[in-house]
Amino acid sequence: MVSVVLDNIAAGLSAPQIIQAYPTLAPEDIQACLEYAAELSHERIVPLSAAV
Repeated sequence: MVSVVLDNIAAGLSAPQIIQAYPTLAPEDIQACLEYAAELSHERIVPLSAAV
């Protein structure tokens, strides 16, 4: 559902419009999607040890 919300925001819809289209969502859900996307955009590098 995160991608649906983000696609709608990218298409120019406002949070109220998204909630109208998806009435099971609340404003807090829209905010959570934005926070999640922001966290992903930080592009942190997590070093992994090489398995031998």
